Amino acid sequence: MAVVQSRSKRKVSGSIYKKARVNRKHELGSRPILTKLGARKAKTTRTKGGGSKTRLLNEEFANVSDSKTKAIKKVKITGVLENPANKHYVRRNVITKGTIINTELGKARVTSCPGQEGTINAVLV
Repeated sequence: MAVVQSRSKRKVSGSIYKKARVNRKHELGSRPILTKLGARKAKTTRTKGGGSKTRLLNEEFANVSDSKTKAIKKVKITGVLENPANKHYVRRNVITKGTIINTELGKARVTSCPGQEGTINAVLV
């Protein structure tokens, strides 16, 4: 079933709006991609305007930057410690923006949206 980003079918009172037209292609949305910890697996999707987006399904490495030394290193992610988006994402090892991950360098906070950008960028905490 398609996800549509348009006005709701229901009014505030609970009654249904009369449908004036069918859904349009430009109103089409998609379900969120929940990036998990594991061997790299990505999917490329076409976006409006003919561009493309790399959707990251699984990843085991992150680009971690150190604010003191201004160095960026590619390091292995060892686990997910906390996730402000949903407390149940921690045990499922789901990585979203704002997630605190455990890496070989230490704890890091994810600054990118892996489900939309195709990479995991993080800053040491």
